[in-house]
Amino acid sequence: METESEPYVRLATLRQLHRVVADLNTARSLADTLQTVVDGIVAGLGYELACVNLVRPDGDLVVAAFAGDPAAEALITGRVGSRPSWERRLTMGEDWDGLRFIPHTEGWVLLEDDVPQWHTEGPDPRFADEWHPEDRLYAPMYASGGELLGVISVDRPRNGRRPGAWGREALQMYAFQAAIAISNARLRANMQRALVRLEREQQALRASEESFRQAFEYAPSGMAIAEMGGDQHGRLLRTNDALCRLLGRPASVLRRYSFSDLVHPEDIGTLLRTSAEGGRAELRLGRRDGTYVWVSLRNSVVADAADGPRFLLTHVEDIEERKRHELQLAHRASHDALTGLPNSAELRSRLGARLCRRPQSVRATAVEALDAAFEGRPEAGGGAAEHGFRPDGYGDPFESPAAPPGEVGPYDHHVHTVAPATDIDDGTKGLAVLFCDLDGFKSINDRFGHHTGDAVLIEVARRLTTGVRDGDTVARLGGDEFVVLADGLGAADAADLAVRLRNAIIPPIRVDGRAVRVGASFGIGWASCGMSADEVLRSADQRMYIEKRSRSKAHRRAG
Repeated sequence: METESEPYVRLATLRQLHRVVADLNTARSLADTLQTVVDGIVAGLGYELACVNLVRPDGDLVVAAFAGDPAAEALITGRVGSRPSWERRLTMGEDWDGLRFIPHTEGWVLLEDDVPQWHTEGPDPRFADEWHPEDRLYAPMYASGGELLGVISVDRPRNGRRPGAWGREALQMYAFQAAIAISNARLRANMQRALVRLEREQQALRASEESFRQAFEYAPSGMAIAEMGGDQHGRLLRTNDALCRLLGRPASVLRRYSFSDLVHPEDIGTLLRTSAEGGRAELRLGRRDGTYVWVSLRNSVVADAADGPRFLLTHVEDIEERKRHELQLAHRASHDALTGLPNSAELRSRLGARLCRRPQSVRATAVEALDAAFEGRPEAGGGAAEHGFRPDGYGDPFESPAAPPGEVGPYDHHVHTVAPATDIDDGTKGLAVLFCDLDGFKSINDRFGHHTGDAVLIEVARRLTTGVRDGDTVARLGGDEFVVLADGLGAADAADLAVRLRNAIIPPIRVDGRAVRVGASFGIGWASCGMSADEVLRSADQRMYIEKRSRSKAHRRAG
């Protein structure tokens, strides 16, 4: 039966509970919240000792806060109890409406587990509800989703008795409020850590952006950012000073262009392949003054994880000097050092590019045989196979699957080179090869020295080059021998060209105030598929010697 004083006790306890719960919401950190929890139990709920065992990420529980006994606090704070040991404690003993009470009579079962504790031995209770030093009372704390947050452990009630119904309810209510406070503290801590991490990431991003800006703006070579995708694909969004100086255009003007607007027309394909692959290329970009500069273009595709490619970061390096040097080396390798004309190797390369190994007449015969085989004409005889048609797909009756380089089939796009008849002008146009040998050049070298001879060769090269059409080739084989390649000429045209060139060479050549003269003998050969470059040159050389021997020595000097 309830005594007269119990309502006053309950009211006082409720006031104390209200004060300590209010303190829970003033803590600034998780550690402060945990300490406030245990301090509130000692100050407001009538227990001399209290601790909070907090669940760690690995599931075990650690003594995170302690109040009431500095010696015990130093002994067990930070110690860990395994989750299985705690689960056994929370399932045994007496269930007090969510609290767990394990009397000292059952405590011997727990002596061997690893849960940290401070209980000491004491005398047996003198009355039924007296608190024993080895009694254990736990208040589990759960999150809103039912997850265990921790366990409050209390000891030594100040009145020396096990808590009654009101005391148990007060402890249970306090544990519920403590769980809310701990959850909120954890949430605040996580938010604070997230904010700190976000601020650090933003600082790092700002530092990275500033570093990129400085590297971009002050790079010694050109840098550009171009749009990628959409209607404005390739448009320059940003350029640095080095690129503006290289192209002679201000940044405000460059923003109107894309690289495709600036690239040399011959290099547009290279640019498009490079943009698509995000790779490297060497090409020419136009300057404001209308000239072009050779650059090395290196693209990096800057992509967004969600939206895909966003823009191209392009590094533009001026390679004009290197390219000029490479072109000079290539020119030296393919041109005569004295006259600047194509040399023997370059001449053979240009001539060989026009020739294949099969004469036009053989090719025509093969095509006619194939046509007859397909059409089933009587003259086709035994059919396609007997006329050399290959069922393996090669289609050329005169070519094996492993045909040598330069071999071509009857259906390729090679324009065969044919020779006109040399005795009559039948209207056939071909590639004329004019072999020129200077007459009287050796005597000039012997009388006046190689300096004069070199000057004569240079002037002869100039006169030959002036006397031919654009697209014709004038080459120096070596010594006083020159070769002219002139395409699209008939027999009469080639003879007229030889006469004009001989007449251009005959006039006196002044060297160091002295006039010297040389003559020239020309042999006209014709390039034709089925011949090699050497065979063509040999034929023209032989014709030149025939022409030279047909004239007297004096007549040769006179032209």
